[in-house]
Amino acid sequence: MGKLLIKLFIKDHKNVKDPAVRESYGKLAGIVGIISNLFLCSLKIIMGLISSSISIIADGINNLSDASSSIITLVGFRLASQPEDKNHPYGHARIEYLTGLFISIFIIIVGALLMKSSVEKIIHPQAVRFTVITILILVIAIFVKLWQTFFNRSIGQKIDSLTLKATATDSRNDVITTSVVLLGVLITKFTGIVVDGYLGVIVALFIIWSGIQLIRETSSPLLGEAPDHDLVKQIAQLSMAHEGVLGIHDLVVHNYGPGKIFASIHIEVDADGDLMDSHDTIDNLEKELSDALHIELVAHMDPIRVNDPLVHRLRDEVKSVISGMDGVVSMHDLRIVPGPTHTNIIFDLVISSSCELSENEIHDRVEKEIRKTDPSYNVVITYDRAYTSLSSAS
Repeated sequence: MGKLLIKLFIKDHKNVKDPAVRESYGKLAGIVGIISNLFLCSLKIIMGLISSSISIIADGINNLSDASSSIITLVGFRLASQPEDKNHPYGHARIEYLTGLFISIFIIIVGALLMKSSVEKIIHPQAVRFTVITILILVIAIFVKLWQTFFNRSIGQKIDSLTLKATATDSRNDVITTSVVLLGVLITKFTGIVVDGYLGVIVALFIIWSGIQLIRETSSPLLGEAPDHDLVKQIAQLSMAHEGVLGIHDLVVHNYGPGKIFASIHIEVDADGDLMDSHDTIDNLEKELSDALHIELVAHMDPIRVNDPLVHRLRDEVKSVISGMDGVVSMHDLRIVPGPTHTNIIFDLVISSSCELSENEIHDRVEKEIRKTDPSYNVVITYDRAYTSLSSAS
């Protein structure tokens, strides 16, 4: 049914990289969520009132919160698709992350209110009236929520939407909570033990826990998380595939929301090669990667000495020294600056976040080994933190 809805209501539905198509997917998911959740909410609250079951009412109110979340999703996709303006030159795509955060907070608030009602039901228990219709409604709700889970997950993966992936997780959690409510009704029917209030507490705790988990997931991109590993790998592979590219390093990726990724990278070329040819290679590389990966890429050209024997020898020596240092990933941009009393050996070292050596310790160990070649050598190191798995080929 999900595929049918997509074909009916989304034009050019296969072109998911198109911002307009992506927005249409978000709108469809929001509208479907509103309609289906309001339907379930009405059924459960009516049946909960008839049967005096706080856990069924709690589950129904949870569906109401899901409907509200779908409204927020709908509005969020609309706002996130707004074009760049004077105050937001990188667009508004991060609103989609804010939307997910608002949904998460709303879920926690609803869970807290349901917890209060459930505790009151434990203190002042009421008999739950069992009917076949109650069971039927709960079973229908479970199947509807299962369908919502697969529908939202499918769209979330198709358009790479963190908000819809979170919505799919929330729907999956609803399947679990409604199943718990159904179990409680059956326990009361066949044993006479009233567990309604206790199950209401379980449902409320599960809702609160889900909200906390969703906050962690949706806030991570806003705080600035590490770039996607596959994206980094693709950038490296496509860059190194260009003739004349000797190495790459200093990749920086900024995520301004789905479809709004900006990146910069340093490209190493032969310092003795033709300047215009190297510049043309960099221009072609920028355009190819931007088009292929749907990002905005800026490449900086770093000339390196390919035919200088001294540079080669010192680079090999530095690599030999750092190979025994845990957490030191690679080196790049080695230059030699001679002077009347000493010679500076200047280069960058890429250090992983797990490196336990201090910068002073690394410097002293490298300089000690380099000075065995020539006591006049001074080592000058710039330290780069490796927040991606990309390292220089030089």
